[in-house]
Amino acid sequence: MSNSSDTFQALLDSHRQPILAGQAHIDAPGLRARVDRLAGSLEQTGQKRVASRLDNGLDWLVLDLALRVVGGVHVPLPTFFSEEQLRHALHTSGAQLLATSAAAPPPGPAGSPAPPLPGIDAKGWRLDLGTGGMLPEGTACVTYTSGSTGRPRGVCLSADTLLTVASSLAGAARAVSPRRHLCLMPLSTLLENVAGLYATLLAGAEIALPSLQEIGYTGASGLDVPTLLRCLHRYQPESIILVPQLLLALVMAAEQGAALPASLRYLAVGGGRVATTLLARAKVLNLPVFEGYGLTECASVVCLNRPDARREGSVGQPLPHARVQIVDGEILVAGARALGYLGGDPMPEGPVRTGDLGYIDDEGFVHVTGRRKSLFITAFGRNVSPEWVESELMSHPSIAQALVWGEAQADNVAVLVPRRPDMEASVLQGALDEINAGLPDYARVARYVRASPFTALAGLLTANGRPRREAILAHYQAEIDAAYRRPAFTASGENA
Repeated sequence: MSNSSDTFQALLDSHRQPILAGQAHIDAPGLRARVDRLAGSLEQTGQKRVASRLDNGLDWLVLDLALRVVGGVHVPLPTFFSEEQLRHALHTSGAQLLATSAAAPPPGPAGSPAPPLPGIDAKGWRLDLGTGGMLPEGTACVTYTSGSTGRPRGVCLSADTLLTVASSLAGAARAVSPRRHLCLMPLSTLLENVAGLYATLLAGAEIALPSLQEIGYTGASGLDVPTLLRCLHRYQPESIILVPQLLLALVMAAEQGAALPASLRYLAVGGGRVATTLLARAKVLNLPVFEGYGLTECASVVCLNRPDARREGSVGQPLPHARVQIVDGEILVAGARALGYLGGDPMPEGPVRTGDLGYIDDEGFVHVTGRRKSLFITAFGRNVSPEWVESELMSHPSIAQALVWGEAQADNVAVLVPRRPDMEASVLQGALDEINAGLPDYARVARYVRASPFTALAGLLTANGRPRREAILAHYQAEIDAAYRRPAFTASGENA
């Protein structure tokens, strides 16, 4: 058995705090018993490469820890994947088994029912998908990021690397020593997996694992704030991890008079750029917000503000496992890193080039100022490749040109050039409805600006016909701002 497997065994042996999941409260011996039952079954059947599409809760945690104990590979599939993305991930991962909620439908013709999975209340499906993609040696987790074509790209991480980052995070939290962490982000999100589960287990604290419905999620980008507030008051956490949109929801609720739990002592914010105005509003409300920074290829968190080392406007100092440098204005990170990509593509040699622009101040705090490439991150922490969405839009006979943007926004806007200048708005809206129906909800266009043709003469296209993104956004900035002041439209094109 590997050293990391032994470490997880020891972690389970030493953990003394309960897990709170909905109506179920399970103590440490009960958790260990469930993990051991499932681990024994996986060991006996040899099914050690397991994909999962499970809600947040005890089943997710037990499956993940069982795979860690047996030295297996976990392929957690985001709940916001479209059906096409789900099929692609299952086919390329080479997973032998898919674990889903008991009420989930079969995963297509390639799946057949598997025997019950002891220790969890989930349905198992044998997968007959061939050998799938090559995995780098030592892979323990395959987590997905957005690819340039819209197909998710699997990033392969070792258990040792995951533990290294989690250990750094547990150390960073000692200044606060939270006694209960509430997982608000989907557990398929690497950030919550590493910082919310592993780091909390290492710190010896309680974990609260409500379902996504109990938290208030509707889809990947919908959130019912009253439900979220009830969840916070029910579990009384001391620490939570937020994407910018969740922080905005809490700030707006507090500004309107809603009471937040007095228990909150550490609100870590990451997964996307946080507007300085939002941080200022949180400060007025005395919310203990600490911004951080990380990326999947570096196994999640790289930098983090802490109570004993904090600078406003920065993403914090590098954690002990990470070394950050600036080369030609770009942030490069060495230290903990991925093994490679699903399919055998290796990571480039040397430090990881993040594609983010920034600088390091005199006291070692890292400041992120922008993104080098066109990929943007929504306020919900979803990576969106605009070229992918734009190509889908321009494949429709009604749309000639398109540019999509949504950096740090709750939803995306498109600058659209119709095929005919006299095209009725209802026709253009119908085209958007058709395209949106085939996209995962985090990539859909929720509002649009009607534009004149992009031309090189106007400075909006390059010589070879590619859009000049910054120029187009600047040219239509007023219209984009106005679009975000209006309600987003529904699938029917009416304002919501």
